[in-house]
Order: sequence, then structure tokens, then C-alpha cells
Amino acid sequence: MNKYFFHILLTLLAILPISTMAQKKTFSLEDLNYGGINYRSMTPENQTYAWWGDVLIHNTRNTCHSIDPKTLEETQILSSDDVNKALKENAGGTAAMNETFGYLGSASFPYPDQPLALLENASIRVLYDWKDKKVVWKQKAGYDISDWSPASRAQAFVDENNLFVMDAEGKKHQLSSDGSREIVYGQSVHRDEFGIYKGTFWSPDGKRLAFYRMDQSMVSDYPQVNLSTRVATEEPDKYPMAGETSHKVTVGVYDLVSDKTIYLKAGDPTDRYFTNIQWSPDAKRIYIQELNRDQTDIELTVYDAVTGNKEGVIYREHNDKYAEPLTPITFLPWDDQKFILQSQKDGYNHLYLMDTKGKELKQITKGPWVVLDLIGFCKKRGSLIILSTEANPIQNNLYEVKIANGKRTLLDNGKGCHASIYQPDGKHSSILSASGTMLFDNYSEPDVPRNIELITLGQDKRGRLFTANDPWKDYDAPEFSCGTIKAADGVTDLYYRMVKPTNFDPAKKYPTVIYVYGGPHARNVEADWHYSSRGWETYMAQKGYLLFILDNRGSCDRGLEFEQTTFRQLGQVEMADQMKGVEFLKQLPYVDADRMGVHGWSYGGFMTISLMTNHPDVFKVGVAGGPVIDWQWYEVMYGERYMDTPQTNPEGYKKTSLLRQAGNLKGHLQIIQGLNDKTVVPQHCLRFIDECIKAGTQPDFFVYPGEPHNMRGHKSVHLHERITQYFEDHLK
Repeated sequence: MNKYFFHILLTLLAILPISTMAQKKTFSLEDLNYGGINYRSMTPENQTYAWWGDVLIHNTRNTCHSIDPKTLEETQILSSDDVNKALKENAGGTAAMNETFGYLGSASFPYPDQPLALLENASIRVLYDWKDKKVVWKQKAGYDISDWSPASRAQAFVDENNLFVMDAEGKKHQLSSDGSREIVYGQSVHRDEFGIYKGTFWSPDGKRLAFYRMDQSMVSDYPQVNLSTRVATEEPDKYPMAGETSHKVTVGVYDLVSDKTIYLKAGDPTDRYFTNIQWSPDAKRIYIQELNRDQTDIELTVYDAVTGNKEGVIYREHNDKYAEPLTPITFLPWDDQKFILQSQKDGYNHLYLMDTKGKELKQITKGPWVVLDLIGFCKKRGSLIILSTEANPIQNNLYEVKIANGKRTLLDNGKGCHASIYQPDGKHSSILSASGTMLFDNYSEPDVPRNIELITLGQDKRGRLFTANDPWKDYDAPEFSCGTIKAADGVTDLYYRMVKPTNFDPAKKYPTVIYVYGGPHARNVEADWHYSSRGWETYMAQKGYLLFILDNRGSCDRGLEFEQTTFRQLGQVEMADQMKGVEFLKQLPYVDADRMGVHGWSYGGFMTISLMTNHPDVFKVGVAGGPVIDWQWYEVMYGERYMDTPQTNPEGYKKTSLLRQAGNLKGHLQIIQGLNDKTVVPQHCLRFIDECIKAGTQPDFFVYPGEPHNMRGHKSVHLHERITQYFEDHLK
């Protein structure tokens, strides 16, 4: 063999393994979509922690470990084998299989001074003493709607539409007998608006239970249909539409000691919202933030929990557009005559120190930024801990705030999105130790998948508990970037995320898809991993698309002026801002302005069709999921907050309705709908299609039988493959 060719061969053989190793994997929707079979392995690994007083516990699947705050060393305190052995002994060796515990990840430790772990599965709830290795208490569990009190060990639950309380000894007390789909007890009311997520509220001592009773017999039925029966059957849903008759809510109080129930004497509940229920520390009073139907006036009202008598209104707040109470008052742990009120009355959500007579003692936080959450208190330091946007509008950062002077101290690294552990109420108090001197912080940054750190107040050093590996390190991932453009007002900064095509070449021109939501209570662009990019964006980038996501005015956490600019004209300001995004994109040499598409779901579906029909020469393709078409068909609480009623704002409803835009459709539009959507009911898209038929325009339509507002499970993979294929067919 020629020596020259021999050396070439050796060189090729040496290079080949390197080239093979350097070859990156490609993504599938099974990797990137939450319904996909490989999705879990493609998300950053996580760990679960809980507090036992001021001792941090690391929960794994089968074990729980205490953590030394100085060394961060772990010591096992219990295992599922220990628990199951104790259960078997407790049952005399005959414990049923459904009473065993194979998973301890959700274990909690409700008593700081007792070595007791609270464990629950689909059958039972137990308290396990890990020092004596025995089960000290057991209770039947497994109800769909259940609320347990650690103070009394009683649970409130709903069974066959009626509300019950099971005391610590296992005795059942029936609180209602007329429960039905029309008379609803112990469940969330007012369509889950105003921060409401449940319908039962235990007093601090666990001896009294406040609960919602909702009479919706007067609310119109929306005719949902069950297609799984031999002959399709009706399954009507109570759906109060804007301007129509709404339900009536009352608040009951059950006394576990006397076994009696009274109702708060609040007067006629017609066209009133009862929100943010809070008990006084001594369990003698109930505080409720009441709102008129127009949602312009808040009253903080106090009731006697024993008699139900109204003691008075101690605070009032008015906003000409709308006021939206989202958080109950929070009493100071060391002074039951003072509480923290959260309010947007100065234009941003901030904290105010009040006394129980309603006197404002001081404004604790202030500035052109938003308090996202009051996490808790540290009595020792006279401070509270908050999560806020002070560092940056797209960040969430932790601060300690001195109540006496409002001085704030940053607790984290000043980057990224912190406290990424959410409770059922959307809050973060579970990250704080009992005394408030320590907290664990689960966070990410655009290039950091996940870190978890232990923070001690008053110390600069943070202890690293966990660092997640990048689950995408072996994959060919696109480039994620973030920036700002000016809104249509020429003044306001708007944040965007851009996902460039995989193997991006700036000399090429790429088809571009704008993903849009645009509505209240949402931020699409955040400074967490990949700037909060959705997996579908990566999938599309892999197929050669550029993705652009812009948070327009009207989205959340930027203050009242930013949010309320859309009042009574939903979609109009949002469209103007999104079109500024289009102008920005058209200036980029690698964006093909002749191949622009748009996609969104829910409010984003409304925005998608709005953009497609108001700017028909700009967008060639659109996919709108579960779209609002006309706000007169949306629910009372949300719809009337932003649009008032059709009776009081007829011009606004006319201007924002997409029915009159049906004839403007030029490009390819696919509308996708869950047939049993109880949020944006199918009447919206079906009426729009009817108007398109009359106008001679040709949208495409696809329906998911039996599915609600969002596709569940693996159907979400099917959905996103369909969305992708529509752009592949019509935009490439």
C-alpha cells in the first residue's frame, strides 16, 4: 500500500469515531411534549424537600433524610420498608395491599416538636413516628376533594356532592344533604377567579371549618355532550356568560365541638363575589374580601365565626376600571392585631401593614415593580420574605424585607427565576422553615437547568443542595435569546423570546412562526431555563422555523397601567404590540416576511384569529386552539372584569368580536377545539365557522372528542404533530 494513502487511511480512521461521537441527537415530540413517553427524561432532574420545623428533609421515592444545615450531609430518618412494617404490625399482620406506601416523595412533617411524618396514599392517611418506628394514627383517605387539618386531624371532604367532616377518631359528620350539580358545597366558586382554588378553610385550631355553598340553579346550562354512550347523551355544564345571571354564594361555618353549622349573615349574595377567606389567629373571626359584580369595589369585611354576625367593613378600595383581590390578608405571627394587606392601589402589587380596625400603619414595599408572593415571616429578625420582579420584569427574585423600615436584602444571586416550587394555591410558603430563618430555593436561569440552594437569613453564603445536569446535552438544540422592543405606544419596553432554527445560518431566510398568548395573568417570556421556551418551539426550530414570542401590554406582572390598557377592548392593544413585533422581525435579514405564521391557544387562539383576519396580508398560516371568538359567550367573572357587560359596553363587544372578521380571512387557518371544553365552549369556534361559510372563506377545523380546554395525556402529542404538519403543509 502506498505510504501516502496509508497515512490518509489512518487519519480517516482516527477522525471517524470523533465524528460519530460528535453527532448530536434530534428531538421528537415524544421527547418535547408533556404527553410524550420520553418527556420526563428530557426535563431537568428535580429533588423534593420539606421542612420539619427548622430541619430540612430530603424526600426520595423510598426514603426521607434530614440535612445538616452546616455540612449539608444527609441522614436517613425513615424508609417505606419501615413504614410498611409498622403498618403490618399495627394491623396485626393483616394490612391490606392498598394500605402500603411505595412512595414517600410527598411526605410532610406537620409538627415541629414531634418526629411524625404525614403520609397519604389513595386509601389511607397516617402519622408515622420514625423514632419509635410505629404508626401512631390512621385515617381513611382517597376522596377527590379533601382538606386535612393538622391541628385537629379532622378532614373535610366532598362525597356524592355533599360535604362531610371526619374527625380524628374516624367519625363522619354530614354537613349538607341537598348537594347536587346545582347546589355545590365545599368546592371552588366564582369559576376559580380571584385566587380561589378550593372551597374549605380550617381555622388555626382545627375546630371550625368555613366552607363555600354555591347555588347555581339559576345559571343557564351549556349543552355539553357525552359521545362515549351508545346514544350520545347530554352532560350540561353550568356556565354563566357575560351579562347573564350568575350564581349565588354563601359561606357556612361548621363547629366540630358543637356539631352545628351557621351561615355568615352577609345579606343578599346576588351579584357579589366572596373571596380570599381568612381566619383570625384566635379562630373567632373570619375576614372576607367582598367584591361587587362590576369588580370596581373591594370591601374587607369581618364576621363573628360563632354567630355569623357581620362586625363591619374595615377597609375599602376602589378602581374605576377593575380591582382584583387575589390574596387573603396575612396576620403577623407575633402580633394578632396586625396583618399584611396586598394591594395594587399605587399601581403595583405591594404590601401594606394594617391593624384590625382597618388603619393603614405603613406601606412596607414600594416601587415600579411587583410583589409576586409574600412567602412568610421571620419573627427573630422582624422581617418578611417576598418574591418580586424588582431586579428585572422577567425575573423572580427573593428578598428579605424589614417591616420596621422597608429595607430589602436580596437573598439569591440576582439572576433567573427563583422559588420555582408551587403549592396548590400558587404560593411558595412551603420553602420557608418554621422560624423563617432558612429557606430552600429551587431556581433556574436561561442557561441553568436547575439549582437548589439552602439560604440562611443574615448570611451571604448559600449552600448548594443540588445541581441538575442538562438533559439536552446530547441533542442538537437551537439557540434561545431574549430582548426588548418598544410597544405600539413608542414608550413601553416589551420582552420577547426568539428561538432560531437549529444549525442557524444568518445568510438564509427562514419561515417564522409567532407563538402568542397575550392575555392577562400570564408571562410567556421569563428568565428561567431557555427563557421559558415551550418544547414545541424547539421541535419547530429543528424543522427549520424561527419562533418569536412577545409579551404584549395586557400580560401580567408589569403593573396596573400596563395591564389595564386593554380594558373594554380586548385584543386591540395586544394586536398593535404584536404587529410591532412583526415590524421588528421584518428588519431581520434572515426572516422571510412572505412566510409568516401565527399560533396560540385559548386567549392565544383569539389573538391568532384576530391577527389573521385584521392583518390578512401579513400572516400566511395560523393555528388557533380553543379560541374565544366573541366575549359575550365567555364567563361572567373573567369576561366582565376586562370587558364589562355586553349591555354596558356594546361597542367594545362589537369591535372585539371576530364574527364580523370572518370574511377577511385569506391565509390558511386551522381551528382546533376540545369538544367538551368547559372554559371556552365550542359555541365560539362553531359560530365563527358558520360566519365563514356565509362569507365564503375556508378555514380548516379539527375536534378532539371528549377533551376539555387542553388535550390530556398522549393526545397532546397528537395535537402538536397536527399543528406542526399544518405549518409544514402551508408555510414551507
